[in-house]
Amino acid sequence: MVRRKKAGGTTSGIKHGLDHQMAPPLARALRRELWIKNLLAIAATIASLSVLVIFCFLVYFSAPLFGGGQLPHILSWQWRPFQGQFGILPMVVGSVCLSFSALALAFPLGLGLSGFVYLKSHQPIGRLVFSVVQFMTSIPTVVYGFVAVFLLIPLLRESFSGTSGYSWLAAGLILSLLILPTIVLLMHSQLSQVDANVRLATASLGLTRVQELLWVILPLSFRGMLAAGILGFGRALGDTLIALMLSGNAPQVPHSPLDAIRTLTAHIALVIATDSQSMAYYSIFASGLIIFSLTVAINLALRWLKSQSLSHEPDSHEK
Repeated sequence: MVRRKKAGGTTSGIKHGLDHQMAPPLARALRRELWIKNLLAIAATIASLSVLVIFCFLVYFSAPLFGGGQLPHILSWQWRPFQGQFGILPMVVGSVCLSFSALALAFPLGLGLSGFVYLKSHQPIGRLVFSVVQFMTSIPTVVYGFVAVFLLIPLLRESFSGTSGYSWLAAGLILSLLILPTIVLLMHSQLSQVDANVRLATASLGLTRVQELLWVILPLSFRGMLAAGILGFGRALGDTLIALMLSGNAPQVPHSPLDAIRTLTAHIALVIATDSQSMAYYSIFASGLIIFSLTVAINLALRWLKSQSLSHEPDSHEK
């Protein structure tokens, strides 16, 4: 009994010694994790407050428009500042038209590129195309616009007589090129995620790589494809330089792709560089509020798509 008690006491002492040796590293790891959590919470709080401050800033400077009865003048179809007309609706139409046209060009091209990269992912050509797409994300926007001014604008001017080349068409073509990497990278990410879950099942069914992509992968990643399109639309809506450099900046409702247009972002950049007192100056806050509202709507749509995707996952049903 005495030996057992002595042996038990020795074992307990050894265990206590080991716990005592492991305690400091474990405590340091817990403290490090707590610091990381606190830093992430601070970053999230700062980001949320920044968005709230931007919204309050826009509402505060737009208040004279709402309280002074100037809103009908701002939300009108005529922009003639020297005649006292400050309507921004042509810019709203220009922004929506340019964003949708860029998305209409970039989305099918992005779908084809992401499918090609998926099918050729194990071959050098697939990796090369994907590397080029990744490289496109690092090119500054002004470079796209600068090259287009010297290459695309003269080509449009020679191809369509009577036009200056600066048009909705020119801006739409280059803007589609600008948002293409965003769409392709998001689509490729969605295809890769679905592929990890169903590759074994499709291989057991004897499907070819193309059949797997067309009949299994693309239908399963439909919401991800849609999210990539929505994010590309948001990217096109918020761009300033391409519209400013290539669209012609005419405040009018376009009737043809060759017409010049002005977007809300380009309008803000033009007005803020020349005016700071008149009603034209206050119109940029209404423009900012409209862009902010559209951005919030895009984010809400993305969150809805994400919630729908999670609700359709098998694990969510099991839970």
